[in-house]
Amino acid sequence: MIGAGPAGLMAAEVLGEAGVRVTVYEQMPSVGRKFLLAGRGGLNLTHSEPIEAFVARYRGAVQVVAAVEAFPPRALRAWADALGQETFVGTSGRVFPKAMKASPLLRAWLRRLAATGVTFNLRHRWLGWRDGGLLFRAPDGETIVRPDLTILALGGASWPHLGSNGQWADALPEQGVAVSPLKPANCGFLVGWSETFRTRFEGQPLKGVALTFAGRTVRGEAIITSSGIEGGAVYAISADLRDAVLQNGAAELHVALRPDSTASELEARLAKPRGKQSISTFLRKALNLQPAAIGLLQEAAVLAGESLAALSNRELAARINHCPVRIAGVAPMARAISSAGGISLASVDDDFMLRQMPGTFVAGEMLDWEAPTGGYLLQACFATGMAAGKGAVKWLRR
Repeated sequence: MIGAGPAGLMAAEVLGEAGVRVTVYEQMPSVGRKFLLAGRGGLNLTHSEPIEAFVARYRGAVQVVAAVEAFPPRALRAWADALGQETFVGTSGRVFPKAMKASPLLRAWLRRLAATGVTFNLRHRWLGWRDGGLLFRAPDGETIVRPDLTILALGGASWPHLGSNGQWADALPEQGVAVSPLKPANCGFLVGWSETFRTRFEGQPLKGVALTFAGRTVRGEAIITSSGIEGGAVYAISADLRDAVLQNGAAELHVALRPDSTASELEARLAKPRGKQSISTFLRKALNLQPAAIGLLQEAAVLAGESLAALSNRELAARINHCPVRIAGVAPMARAISSAGGISLASVDDDFMLRQMPGTFVAGEMLDWEAPTGGYLLQACFATGMAAGKGAVKWLRR
């Protein structure tokens, strides 16, 4: 087993409980580092929405959908409960352990793995294949291991300092395995903010907004960064926006700053006398707009060569709920929550075994699928780890 994240540990558990002797190789000094980071703000294990809507999040990834249907959210919650980590459904429908942390669950999980005889070799970096075996760089030098079967679960390429750096993508094509280029997912974007806007509003939220791109609208919150924009609503729309930017070099995102108000309602409120108030003060009082939202309107006006104060009430009302933001690039992979691309699903069979390499299985974010945040990422990692583990047991018995 190579990789000690959720997918790898789940596969190791399945094999260990089947009586298979399992050794987990991990390049980091400890296991589950990215999993622990995910739990810092409350470990969002999965989501409680109906399974039909849930599996639709995986954008046609057939094997991933099948794995999630076989090990659905209710099964994941039961698994966590059996580890002594009872879960609950939050107001957003997301599912969390009551401890709201990853560390208690991980400790209980490692105790269960130890009870089945699973062992760990840490600080072992996998380098690929050599002389018919797996080549590792260990603290005391290089070593070759020749197992009866291998499961790869090295993660994607986001958060590389935690171990998932995507370097495996170079080794697999040499074995005839199709690998799509890795790219950021659930990511932020680059915007060429003016120095004035960047300095004043970096780190400030745009709350209760609606983002629209390519005919799709997402409600939520966005965060202004020094280099662009990120946040929950941005991540939810990021797949289509990323693909457009990568293909065309740029894209235009539209922000509705008062999405619950119609243009006529906004226009009526803007018809109040301004008196000697600045346009910023007037917008704050008339529409209760946040400073960052007003700044965004000012930024768009400057880029368009306009004066916000010179716009008619009708034009200003339209701009408030259709404020353009020119996206100039995708934020670096290291800042992305997850990654897309990876091993083509056509390269694996229904048991997650590589078609070109009998006896080698793959699970988790190495595979070419993506999903939004909200519990869908971890659910798929657990589920594909479970599926790969069961496939490996079946292969051994066969």
